[in-house]
Amino acid sequence: MTDFAALSTLIGAGLTPSLTFLYQRLERLLDRGGDPEADPQIPSELTGTLALPLQPDTAELAARTQELEQLRDALSVYHRGNAPIDSTDAPLLRTLGRLRSNLEEIYGQRLTFTGEQRPPSGPFVRQRTEHVAGRQIGMDAEEITGAASVEQEVDTVEQGGTNIGMRAGRIGGSPPT
Repeated sequence: MTDFAALSTLIGAGLTPSLTFLYQRLERLLDRGGDPEADPQIPSELTGTLALPLQPDTAELAARTQELEQLRDALSVYHRGNAPIDSTDAPLLRTLGRLRSNLEEIYGQRLTFTGEQRPPSGPFVRQRTEHVAGRQIGMDAEEITGAASVEQEVDTVEQGGTNIGMRAGRIGGSPPT
């Protein structure tokens, strides 16, 4: 499902709080760069569990800053209330889809809202590697609660090399009691 199609389901979930959440992440990144965000106001429409603090990948942020600035320009009229937030506004939904896609890559976490047919919010890793000679780890955690996923494509792992998708010191589920 494309981001546009997925976001069109936000009608029932609350398009306005979803836009607000995404736009606040956008402004935070552009205003504060790579600073972690320990306590974002997470709307009830967001499904799954985000790993906090939200820690941007500074290389991804740098590579996407120009597009993020264009997205802020396009969405600011909605955020300020100068244009109606309408679930049938295809350009708005496409722009939100582009924003979400950028934010997911920058934070390494899915941002999924109620009603969408996609994995729940939470950390993910995508690795595409031709050759592993030493050690490659997709995800390593002391503790991540909620959904987490790793997608790896590796052409060759040399003898003595290691490719680990996920290592855990607890990744999901309920904490031990």
